[in-house]
Amino acid sequence: MRHRKKGRNLSRSPSHRKATLRNMATSLFRHGRIETTEAKAKELRPYAERLITLARRGDVHSRRLAARKIQDRQVLGTLFDDIAPRYRDRPGGYTRILKLGHRKGDAAEMALIELVERTES
Repeated sequence: MRHRKKGRNLSRSPSHRKATLRNMATSLFRHGRIETTEAKAKELRPYAERLITLARRGDVHSRRLAARKIQDRQVLGTLFDDIAPRYRDRPGGYTRILKLGHRKGDAAEMALIELVERTES
């Protein structure tokens, strides 16, 4: 039975998995999009969206909670000052995953995860 076994293992130890997600989220917020395997992209999506939701709150407590996960102060500032205001009126769904096909070396499913652009309505 797989009760309470949420998330993908990604063939990593828990500390390595945590570090991988932190680094991928930092890169996503720095560059706006990253290319990775489909499994990592699907694992990163809820992690990054939770951080954007924290940044939308914008208070000191949420900044400190996000700083636990995003260790680069410059990227943390970008998240709170540039990225979060774009999604002020959006109730979730801040990222998109586009499938890219197979990687040449090992035929791993590749995907592009990116921050969605703000739509004017």
